[in-house]
Order: sequence, then C-alpha cells, then structure tokens
Amino acid sequence: MKYRTLGDSGVEVSEVGFGAWVVGTDWWGDRTEEQAVEMVQHALDRGITFFDTGDVYGHGDSETLLGKALAEHRDEVTLATKVGYDFYNNPQAGHGEIPKRLEPEWIRTCVERSLDRLGTDHVEFLQLHNANVDEVTPEVMETLDALREEGVVDALGWAMGPSIGWLAEHERAVDLGFDAVQTVFNVFEQVPGRRVLDYIEASDADTSVVARVPHSSGLLNEQVRPDTELGEGDHRGFRPDVWYETGWEKLETLRFLERDGERTMGQAAIQWLLSHDAVSAVTPTFRTIADIDEWAAAPDTPSLSAEEAARVEELYAENFGITRDDGMDSLRSSVGGDDIRAAGVDKRAAGD
Repeated sequence: MKYRTLGDSGVEVSEVGFGAWVVGTDWWGDRTEEQAVEMVQHALDRGITFFDTGDVYGHGDSETLLGKALAEHRDEVTLATKVGYDFYNNPQAGHGEIPKRLEPEWIRTCVERSLDRLGTDHVEFLQLHNANVDEVTPEVMETLDALREEGVVDALGWAMGPSIGWLAEHERAVDLGFDAVQTVFNVFEQVPGRRVLDYIEASDADTSVVARVPHSSGLLNEQVRPDTELGEGDHRGFRPDVWYETGWEKLETLRFLERDGERTMGQAAIQWLLSHDAVSAVTPTFRTIADIDEWAAAPDTPSLSAEEAARVEELYAENFGITRDDGMDSLRSSVGGDDIRAAGVDKRAAGD
C-alpha cells in the first residue's frame, strides 16, 4: 500500500480506501455485524488506513460498526464521514433520496452524533453530503472552518452524488478551498472527474479528488457479467440495462491493461485513477475478503505505462469503439442533475 495526502491539509490517506457504505446497509448484500467487523479489520491488515462512511448509511449503523471495528486502532487510521441528510426526521424507503439540511446548528448536531457513534472526539475528514451550490452558504463555510479550528475535524470535503448539478458543485468546491472532492470517477465515467482535474490544475489549487465507484458498478472488476442476476435491492441493479450492455463491449477493448499474474482488470482500473496526481484515494466497493485482498494490492502492481494511458485516452475519445450512444456519460457531460432526472436516468445509479 502507498499513501497520499488530502490537498495540503496534511491528512494522510491510503491510496485505496474502504467505502463503509457496504457495512450497515443491505445495498451491497447482507452481512452480519461480525462479518462487517471482520471485513474492516482485514482491510486494516492489508494496509488500508482510510475509512470513509456517512451518517446516513444505515441511519448511523455504518458509523457504529466502523467505530466498533476500529476502536483499538483509532490512532492508526484516517476516519471520514459525511453530513447533510436529515434521516433523523425522514425515514428512508428503499434507495430514494431523503431531504437535506445544512443549517449551521444542524451540521454541528449531526457531527456530534456522528462522533458519538464512531466513538471518537474528532474525525480527520468531514464532508458535505451531496450538497448543491446554493446550499453551501457563507454561514455553512464559517461553521466548517470553526469545526476545524476547534480540532473537531482536520480536513474538509464535498462529496458529490449523481443527483446534483455536477460541474458547478465541483468547481465551487475548488474555489472555496475544500481539501478534497469525492466524486464518481472511473475509466468509463470520466465526466465530471476529468473536468474537475483540469479545473484544479488550471486554478493551481490544493484540492484533491477521492474517486468512488472506480469499477463502474461491477463492470471493470467483471463482477457483473452478461449472465449475472442481481438480487433484489442490490444497488447495482439501478443501472439501466443499456449501461451494462455497452459496458461489456467496452470492456473488451481494455484487455491490454491486464497483465497475467501481475495486474488484473480490477487493479488496472484503480491504477488508471492513481495515475492522476490530484487523485488522493480510490474507494472501491468491497463485498468480500477476496475483493479486499485484490484491490488493496493494486498500488503495488505495475503502474500504467505512458503507452497504456495514451491508449485509454484514445479509446475514451472514440467511445471505446461503440458507435451508438450509450446514453450515460455523454448525457452527464452536457446537462445538470435536474435535467438528468427529467431525462429518466436514475439518479441513484452511480452510488449514494
């Protein structure tokens, strides 16, 4: 495992992090509390020190499980959580989005409750969860800055979901000096990740990117194949069929990234993300111990060569040889979140 920092905050993260939405919810399969704790501790054994959760995951259950699993290792890890949803007063039905709240006092209340569940007096990385541009007011920024000054948090982030306006939020996060932006970013879904990387470079900013959904909901790690039947409630099932149908074709054009015995496709997908200097960490969705073993080892596999990276760039520009429109990435690059919903693309498809 290798390690990077979030912006210039000094907060260190393992290049491969543990996205704790897989524990405390049944969106990625059922597991007992004992199994969830075992996964977290196994990740730590494999060099993963960055654990990312959110207060809304399982309505606090994810934070509680993470706190228990890491209680004896608190000084060894970087804890991240997110606030912004009011699940306390709005029960969640299925995978639908619930109301958000970002008033200063509400943020403080949520942070205090998160700390209690995590069993700690501070978190290294606090993120606003799926906030829209107009919700991040000067008063919100003053509250976040105060929390940092008080030692409650060390670094600040803005976690972006597929239901918001995308590019405006990413650029605003950079302009406001957030230490990191968490966003969907992978070989197949390069918007808005590519744009925010360009914006960071052009702004000479110290903002980092935390890449989530690095395997494009099971395509790039080949856990969703043409014969795969996703169980009821499986979060990946919210992708439209066309996504997978074109994805399987696109995947075949990337076989050159595999190196027999040295690098799997799932590891190559992570290495591609880490080839971008501003990407501090990647948070794959670990479903099993085997997933942890494979993807935690990704930073130690051969990095992409200049030729391989150039070929990926060419393939992306050519839509990986798919002449018909796959209806996803091109749509996201041209319209905002509200228009995506109006166009019928499920806003939950790419994650929380």
